[in-house]
Amino acid sequence: MNTGNERFYGKQLKRDMFNQSGVLVVPAMALVGMEQLQILNRHGISLEEHDVGDRTEPSDHSQLIDESVLIIEDIFQEIRYTKQIPLLTIRKQIFPMIYHTTEQPNLFALFACLQSKDDYTFRHNIGVGVIATLIGRWLELKESELSQLTIAATLHDVGKLKIPLELLNKPEKLTAEEFELMKKHTWFGYEMIQNTVGTNLREALVAYQHHERQDGSGYPLGIKGDQISFFSRIVAVADVFHAMTSQRAYKNAAPFYETLKQMHDNAFGVLDPQIIRLFMDKMMQSIIGNDVLLTDGSKGTIVMVNPHDPLHPLVSLDSGFLDLSKQSSCHIERILI
Repeated sequence: MNTGNERFYGKQLKRDMFNQSGVLVVPAMALVGMEQLQILNRHGISLEEHDVGDRTEPSDHSQLIDESVLIIEDIFQEIRYTKQIPLLTIRKQIFPMIYHTTEQPNLFALFACLQSKDDYTFRHNIGVGVIATLIGRWLELKESELSQLTIAATLHDVGKLKIPLELLNKPEKLTAEEFELMKKHTWFGYEMIQNTVGTNLREALVAYQHHERQDGSGYPLGIKGDQISFFSRIVAVADVFHAMTSQRAYKNAAPFYETLKQMHDNAFGVLDPQIIRLFMDKMMQSIIGNDVLLTDGSKGTIVMVNPHDPLHPLVSLDSGFLDLSKQSSCHIERILI
């Protein structure tokens, strides 16, 4: 089928391109090359002038995020000694970076910037703030709600400032007594946020509830389902993903795809299924066009994501196409980025 798309070769897509069944086949910001032309033509999708633009280089957020980590470190050191949260400073100095990086992100490049560089304690707060804000944007929260979510996510671990440093930095597994003390950071954070002028209960609850799980297996109260606030369920997903994909003194970073699979399989406790599905769907959509290594040793390129089974996309191999949702003997081992 001649769609006339060839004239847009080398251009960059301004929006996601879906086929007639509503399946995303080429994501926004992708460059239109031969493979993208073949996919669009195969699905009978004709591009228009307003669908494309000149190629733009993705913003390098690395320096911006590194600066924000240094700022949040200074802010948290101030909180440790003054016992007061400088909310206005956080809004003025941290919010602009988080909002900028979540407007049109290259997700995997962004998450690579968020991975810890021997500064996990402070980078984690920025990472969870960014990821939770991304989820909030995908959920189309109102700006006022998004602002509350960003504050809540960035401060979700603020209670750890009342935990002894030797316990926070201990490389070995915590004893039962130490873990009981560590769990108190949720209550400490709740109190600190509640006592800060300009915050509300919704934000404080995130500090208290972000370790709760849908099946009641979390802490500190072991509540379940809708007993856990919506913001807390969002931040729980962001918290787990960033923690698992970050290098720490006692744990190597897990590959992005493996973390998604384990989150889907409830390896870290039961997270909100709707938020997990949205998160996985957006993550997998963002890697259409990326190369992957399969468990049988072959390499391929993700060409289409099934909205009903995003973890098992259609992969293009030298020998043809492989639909990972229709067989169980082979799956993605890792994404090659």
